[in-house]
Amino acid sequence: MSQFFQIHPDNPQPRLIKQAVEIIRGGGVVVYPTDASYALGCAIGNKAGIERIRRIRQLDDKHNFTLACRDLSQLGVFAKVDTAAFRLLKANLPGLYTIILPATREVPRMLLHPKRRTIGLRVPSKPIAQALLAELGEPLMSVSLILPGEELPMSDPYEMRDVLEHQVDLIIDGGYGGVEASTVISLVDDQPEVLRAGAGDPAPFML
Repeated sequence: MSQFFQIHPDNPQPRLIKQAVEIIRGGGVVVYPTDASYALGCAIGNKAGIERIRRIRQLDDKHNFTLACRDLSQLGVFAKVDTAAFRLLKANLPGLYTIILPATREVPRMLLHPKRRTIGLRVPSKPIAQALLAELGEPLMSVSLILPGEELPMSDPYEMRDVLEHQVDLIIDGGYGGVEASTVISLVDDQPEVLRAGAGDPAPFML
């Protein structure tokens, strides 16, 4: 049975954030709100947690996992960012985007795309997500909460509790979530490529 925390979307309660991070550090899988939609998350070194998320989402080994990062300096530890990419990231993050970039050696192998050695990266602006990342002190392994057979993310925390209470360790209720996942943009090659249209307008990356 998962725990269910109601956390204020604009002023997250520090006590509940600390408890949530203890669950993450203890190997837990959590549902948490980002600025785009709700997401599933766990610690980046939590192999069992990553496998649980794979099963919940029914993901194959070609899925590009995402690291939710607190800011660009943390992102730069886990991704190789050239000057052109950095300019785009600085202008558009935090925001409603997942950016695909070549990974550094800091990224656990189990999170890498098996052929391209890439990783997805997000810098969410939502206060709950930022508070979790600040308390955790490292990125959160993250995927959008889109269940198998569905096209849109789950948005109602009470429905999440009904469906997922035996599959995750914590559901954070930060109010109704967005119904569009983040826009996924690859900056691996010379020309930016939109891999998934979502909540973020891709136009600023296409200039």
